[in-house]
Amino acid sequence: MRPGFLIRRVHQIHTFLFGEETSAHNITPVQYSLLTTLETHGEMDQNSLAIEVGLERSSVAEVIPRLSARGLVSRSQAAHDKRMRLVKLTPAGRRLVKKMASAVQRAHDRTIEHLSPDERDVFMLHLIRLVEANHADNLVPLRLPGTQAIEDDAASADAA
Repeated sequence: MRPGFLIRRVHQIHTFLFGEETSAHNITPVQYSLLTTLETHGEMDQNSLAIEVGLERSSVAEVIPRLSARGLVSRSQAAHDKRMRLVKLTPAGRRLVKKMASAVQRAHDRTIEHLSPDERDVFMLHLIRLVEANHADNLVPLRLPGTQAIEDDAASADAA
């Protein structure tokens, strides 16, 4: 068994399908994740944004200038800490996220279309279980949609 290989292949397949469905918008999956996170949470500092999306800070620091150059996000310095960079979605960024939503959903659907509805549910539960079980080895905290970061949960448990 080679789970790493298969997981990488599913990721490659999804990335290809994402590109195929969203090619008119010239946005990568990582860029889209950053945009949708900003849409959900509003203005954020780059470190919090990296944690929320599950990326290295350096990766976010490389991508944000590209999104800013396209007018999709704006950047500023935090008033209370000049070292902190704040990022927020611009109106153009909001419009793009809205325009891309159905294409992105098609990519998600196509990625798992060969599974029955029940298999899709089980597959997603198993993915979540694997990610949660292995989060300690990750370089960034895990935050699944609609949850608190797992490292925050662990810290709370340690404090109790």
